Formats: sequence, C-alpha cells, structure tokens
Amino acid sequence: MSPPALAVEAVSWAYTRGRPALDRVSFTVPAGSFTALLGPNGAGKTTLMALITRLFAARTGTIRIAGHDLAKEPRPALGAIGVVFQRPTLDLDLSVAQNLRYATRLYGLTGADAERRIADALGRLGLGGQLDAPVRTLSGGMRRRVELARALLHAPRLLVLDEPTVGLDIDSRAAIVEHVHRLCAETGLAALWATHLVDEVRPGDRLVVLHRGRVRAEGPLAEVVRTAGAADLVDAFARLTNGGGEPVTAAADGNGATIP
Repeated sequence: MSPPALAVEAVSWAYTRGRPALDRVSFTVPAGSFTALLGPNGAGKTTLMALITRLFAARTGTIRIAGHDLAKEPRPALGAIGVVFQRPTLDLDLSVAQNLRYATRLYGLTGADAERRIADALGRLGLGGQLDAPVRTLSGGMRRRVELARALLHAPRLLVLDEPTVGLDIDSRAAIVEHVHRLCAETGLAALWATHLVDEVRPGDRLVVLHRGRVRAEGPLAEVVRTAGAADLVDAFARLTNGGGEPVTAAADGNGATIP
C-alpha cells in the first residue's frame, strides 16, 4: 500500500517556556482524502501548518509527506506538497500568467510543459480567460483561485491550505470549498484544509479537531460526531473544544453526519 499523503507523529512546539502551542500532535491524511483540520482561533493550526511546510523545523516528533521524512528528506517531501497560505502571496503588479510562470520556474518546469500546466490549472478553476489580467484587478475570490492554481502546477500529492477562505464573500468561499473537494474526488489529491468554520466540512470528510495544541478527535466526520455523543458537527465541536474529556479517536469509515 502507498504511504499516507501526510503522517504527523508526536509533534510538539513551544514559542516560549509557557504552554506549548502544539502538544504531541499525531494524525494522518490518507491519499485522496479531504481532511479538515478544525479548531478555534488560537488552537495551533497555523503553527502546525508552518511545521508541515518547514517554515519552522520541528524539534520533536516526525512529519512524513508521501512517505518522506521532512527532516531527513526535505527536497522530495516538500516537492510532494502544494501550499495555499492564509495571507495572500501573489505579486499584485504582475499578471496572472507572470505569477504562474514564475512558479513553474521554481518547480523546474519550462517550455510547453509549463504552459500546458498553467492552462490546465486555470481552466479547471474557470480562469482560462484571465491569463493576461493584472492580479491587482481581480476580486479576492479570483486571486484565491489563482493561488490555488499555482499550488497545483507541479501535481503535488498533498495540498495544504491554511484558512484559505478568510476574507472572502459567501459565494467565493463556497466555490473554493467545492473545487478542492472535487479535486480530491476526481484526481486522488489529498487535502489538509485548516479552518475554524464548521460549514466548510462535508459529510464524507475526515476530521482532525485541534484545541489548545492537542488533537481532541480524529477520524471520519460521522464517527467523530457519534463517538463524541453529539447530535451533529456543531454539537461535537462545542463538546470537544469547551474543555474536559479525553481525546476521541474514530477510526472506522462513516458518512451521513448532519452539518447545519
């Protein structure tokens, strides 16, 4: 069997000598899955994303991406992921094409192959007519889609998204959520989607609930809801993040959870 797209094992991180931002965090993202990393603001999601993308180097624990140990094999590990950061990272003074062509060069892609990948990525996101548009003229939702297209140019095994819908209107947010779910279903891409918004989670998703730097629950959404003794995801999230209780592990497959 192929390794999971992401395996995080006993990872801890502290900025100061106080309470750690992450405390022995462990979970997996299976190949082809949409895994929602759900937690309130301050749960440690962005810190975890920084470790997975190696903006920070983990001092304890192990992170494996597509089977590659991030600490020992950083090049193939990082080459297997695409990233959409919480803060926008496009150059507003360049066109869509210029932003994406710059990214293809960083990935070592050139010539006709690079142009084909750019066209495919933009076309899949409904941006085929925006190739020469200055990024500054695009809406927030369209800029986010360009960032998503850029993250997919090198055909990664894992897509990592840190609160990717922050600041977007309802329609743009729904479109991004739908597109990433469709990518996972149609291409076998795995996604780790960090959010504090329960309405971005779908019934068939896997779920990792992070609270105060610890994993409170992991597994298929319906099983997490059931094991938490909750009526629906909103209830389960409240129970798991309001203190008390032991972490919940839901390993079995499940579906049909109610999402308000």
